[in-house]
Amino acid sequence: MVTLAIVGAFVGGFVGGLYGALTGTAAGSHVLGRAVGILVGWMYYAIMESSQTQATLGKMAVGIKVTDASGESVSFARATARHFAKILSAIPLAMGYIAVAFTKKKQGLHDMLAGCVVVNSR
Repeated sequence: MVTLAIVGAFVGGFVGGLYGALTGTAAGSHVLGRAVGILVGWMYYAIMESSQTQATLGKMAVGIKVTDASGESVSFARATARHFAKILSAIPLAMGYIAVAFTKKKQGLHDMLAGCVVVNSR
């Protein structure tokens, strides 16, 4: 996640700076830069979790993957839903993430909303 934040900030900053250089004004460049950073994060998570590996690089490193309720690969749309549902898991006080400790399938709110389960891949 830290690496993704750095890459997103770099790409977003580059696009925002390029926009400012091309238009001759910095007005709006930070908004464009942030939008590109959000796009990079969304694409990374959705593409990786809906791929054959079913996991981001971090998930692969710790031996877990994302599946649907029946253990099959998730679609790009479902991975997208899971990614954006993490916003709801974060508010208030990350309660949606804390739910993992108390649910039978160890699902966070974002997993439940998207119909996903994180399982061991080893």
